[in-house]
Amino acid sequence: MITVIASIAVKVERKEEFIELFKANIPAVLNETGCIEYYPTVDLDTGLPPQALDDAVVTIIEKWHSVAALKDHLVAPHMHIYQERVKDMVTCVSVKILQTV
Repeated sequence: MITVIASIAVKVERKEEFIELFKANIPAVLNETGCIEYYPTVDLDTGLPPQALDDAVVTIIEKWHSVAALKDHLVAPHMHIYQERVKDMVTCVSVKILQTV
Protein backbone atom coordinates (compact mmCIF):
# COMPACT_ATOMS: atom_id res chain seq x y z
CA MET A 1 0.00 0.00 0.00
CA ILE A 2 1.15 3.54 -0.71
CA THR A 3 -0.04 6.86 0.67
CA VAL A 4 -0.10 10.06 -1.35
CA ILE A 5 -0.20 13.49 0.25
CA ALA A 6 -0.86 16.14 -2.35
CA SER A 7 -0.72 19.77 -1.24
CA ILE A 8 -2.62 21.90 -3.72
CA ALA A 9 -2.34 25.67 -3.40
CA VAL A 10 -5.38 27.39 -4.84
CA LYS A 11 -6.51 30.95 -5.29
CA VAL A 12 -8.12 31.70 -1.91
CA GLU A 13 -11.16 33.30 -3.49
CA ARG A 14 -11.79 30.07 -5.46
CA LYS A 15 -11.03 27.56 -2.69
CA GLU A 16 -14.67 26.59 -2.04
CA GLU A 17 -15.30 26.12 -5.76
CA PHE A 18 -12.17 23.96 -6.00
CA ILE A 19 -13.33 21.79 -3.09
CA GLU A 20 -16.79 21.35 -4.64
CA LEU A 21 -15.28 20.20 -7.94
CA PHE A 22 -12.88 17.91 -6.11
CA LYS A 23 -15.67 16.32 -4.09
CA ALA A 24 -17.73 15.79 -7.24
CA ASN A 25 -14.86 13.68 -8.64
CA ILE A 26 -14.43 11.50 -5.53
CA PRO A 27 -16.98 8.78 -6.45
CA ALA A 28 -15.25 8.15 -9.80
CA VAL A 29 -11.85 7.92 -8.09
CA LEU A 30 -13.11 5.57 -5.37
CA ASN A 31 -14.42 3.28 -8.13
CA GLU A 32 -10.95 2.97 -9.64
CA THR A 33 -9.17 -0.34 -9.20
CA GLY A 34 -6.69 -0.06 -6.33
CA CYS A 35 -8.11 3.04 -4.62
CA ILE A 36 -8.47 2.63 -0.86
CA GLU A 37 -9.04 6.22 0.30
CA TYR A 38 -9.27 9.60 -1.39
CA TYR A 39 -10.39 12.79 0.34
CA PRO A 40 -9.60 16.51 0.71
CA THR A 41 -8.52 18.19 3.96
CA VAL A 42 -7.79 21.75 5.06
CA ASP A 43 -5.68 23.11 7.90
CA LEU A 44 -7.24 23.12 11.37
CA ASP A 45 -5.87 25.75 13.72
CA THR A 46 -5.15 23.82 16.90
CA GLY A 47 -2.67 26.26 18.43
CA LEU A 48 -0.18 23.42 18.69
CA PRO A 49 3.40 24.24 17.69
CA PRO A 50 5.07 23.88 15.22
CA GLN A 51 1.93 23.83 13.09
CA ALA A 52 2.13 25.90 9.90
CA LEU A 53 -1.25 27.06 8.58
CA ASP A 54 -2.06 28.02 5.01
CA ASP A 55 -5.59 29.05 4.01
CA ALA A 56 -4.72 28.62 0.34
CA VAL A 57 -3.82 24.92 0.57
CA VAL A 58 -6.10 21.92 0.18
CA THR A 59 -4.30 18.72 1.15
CA ILE A 60 -5.45 15.54 -0.53
CA ILE A 61 -4.95 12.24 1.29
CA GLU A 62 -4.89 9.18 -0.93
CA LYS A 63 -4.23 5.50 -0.30
CA TRP A 64 -3.59 3.08 -3.15
CA HIS A 65 -2.85 -0.63 -3.31
CA SER A 66 0.12 -0.03 -5.63
CA VAL A 67 2.11 2.47 -7.65
CA ALA A 68 0.58 0.91 -10.76
CA ALA A 69 -2.92 1.77 -9.48
CA LEU A 70 -1.78 5.35 -8.80
CA LYS A 71 -0.32 5.64 -12.31
CA ASP A 72 -3.61 4.40 -13.81
CA HIS A 73 -5.46 6.99 -11.70
CA LEU A 74 -3.33 9.81 -13.07
CA VAL A 75 -4.37 9.05 -16.67
CA ALA A 76 -8.03 8.20 -15.99
CA PRO A 77 -10.42 10.16 -18.24
CA HIS A 78 -12.30 11.67 -15.28
CA MET A 79 -9.01 13.00 -13.91
CA HIS A 80 -8.28 14.82 -17.17
CA ILE A 81 -11.74 16.41 -17.02
CA TYR A 82 -11.24 17.40 -13.36
CA GLN A 83 -7.78 18.86 -14.04
CA GLU A 84 -9.13 20.94 -16.91
CA ARG A 85 -11.90 22.32 -14.67
CA VAL A 86 -9.57 23.37 -11.85
CA LYS A 87 -6.47 24.45 -13.76
CA ASP A 88 -7.23 28.18 -13.43
CA MET A 89 -7.74 27.80 -9.66
CA VAL A 90 -4.49 26.00 -8.84
CA THR A 91 -1.29 27.97 -8.24
CA CYS A 92 1.06 25.20 -7.06
CA VAL A 93 1.09 21.45 -6.44
CA SER A 94 3.42 19.45 -4.20
CA VAL A 95 3.15 15.67 -3.92
CA LYS A 96 4.64 13.17 -1.49
CA ILE A 97 4.33 9.47 -2.28
CA LEU A 98 5.00 7.33 0.78
CA GLN A 99 5.25 3.68 1.65
CA THR A 100 4.69 2.10 5.03
CA VAL A 101 7.83 0.76 6.70
